Amino acid sequence: MNRPIIVVKIGTSTLTNGTPFISRGFLESVARQINQLKTDYRIVLVSSGAVAAARQFVSISGGNERLGSKQALSAIGQPALLRLYNEVFGDFGLRIAQCLLTYHDFENQTAKTNIINTVQEVLNFGFIPVFNENDTVAVDELILGDNDYLSALVACLLKAERLIIASDTDGLFDKNPKIHADATLIPWVRSLDSPIAASIQNLDETQGTGGMESKLKAAKICMQNEIPMYISNGSKENFIINCINEELPFTKFSY
Repeated sequence: MNRPIIVVKIGTSTLTNGTPFISRGFLESVARQINQLKTDYRIVLVSSGAVAAARQFVSISGGNERLGSKQALSAIGQPALLRLYNEVFGDFGLRIAQCLLTYHDFENQTAKTNIINTVQEVLNFGFIPVFNENDTVAVDELILGDNDYLSALVACLLKAERLIIASDTDGLFDKNPKIHADATLIPWVRSLDSPIAASIQNLDETQGTGGMESKLKAAKICMQNEIPMYISNGSKENFIINCINEELPFTKFSY
């Protein structure tokens, strides 16, 4: 019997750990956790960070970047990002495979079948698929959601046991916790029609393009396909393992 698939989405703000650059220490933590989990689960990653990786080589003021500049930075940064994954994961005996997609790939049945077959073969070979949007030809991630939506589509297509979105907060709060000290974590969301979900404010993230609004859109896709989705804090130690065991603060989206 195949081990269940868990999709883990890692956004730019989590990958950079509050700095301008990709954090090797964070990647090492992810690799350690995958090693501990690989006996029981197959882990699939959806990783942003190509633009942030490029900024280590190209100096452009973030506030003045045009969309075309971000696409160019993504083209420069994607191989650098994958090289970091290869180097760090290789130190732990893990091998990765790059999977670049656009949202249009999910609109075509043949393409979807090919994605499923490719991922299954990659997993059978013992490699870890690392998904990202192909920003050279598609710009949705750069504008809309730092791969939140893409991670939901991947999780549903692969019939994952769950989707874990690593955020820079513990989950969904009734108010923006960066603005309101009395904000309260919502541990379980059973309906996205609730007044709380409808009134969520986006977080001010300087590195990533995602916010709570994009995560709610991802949650809607997952809930429609009966895939539980978790938002947890990627800066917490062993956040993947502890989220699977429900041993850290999180917000779970499921009916």
